[in-house]
Amino acid sequence: MPRIAITRRLEFDAGHRLPNHASQCRNIHGHRYAIEVTLASDVIHEDGQPDDGMVMDFSEVKRIAEDKLVRLWDHAFLVHRGDTVMVDFLASVPGHKTVVLDEVPTAENLARIAFDLLSHAYRNRFGEELTLTRVRLYETPNCWADAGPD
Repeated sequence: MPRIAITRRLEFDAGHRLPNHASQCRNIHGHRYAIEVTLASDVIHEDGQPDDGMVMDFSEVKRIAEDKLVRLWDHAFLVHRGDTVMVDFLASVPGHKTVVLDEVPTAENLARIAFDLLSHAYRNRFGEELTLTRVRLYETPNCWADAGPD
């Protein structure tokens, strides 16, 4: 039986800036990001079970993505560790939700970071790891980056 790929889309809001960008993106701004998580596996065939005929229940795909990524990044400011002006400023704001990253928070880097965070998070109910084949991160409806296995 061939492997099947499934995709779940989630959305979150976050701020960032690209401190060395030559245009407007060097300014503090935010996005309504969307992330698509694509998993591949064999379809489960077990009569009478709730996941019969599925790779994984879409609600479970969502729950794991929310736990491992979306809740961490939603309504946070994503800042590069080397952007010390912003890191210091955000540290001075009491209770601010800040995510300090080792990379500049471009769509490309965020997609790769998201892929790395999720790559081993998905297992079916038998304990078998599903293959994360792609994370697509939309920065805008017309601009996105894809990350996958090396």
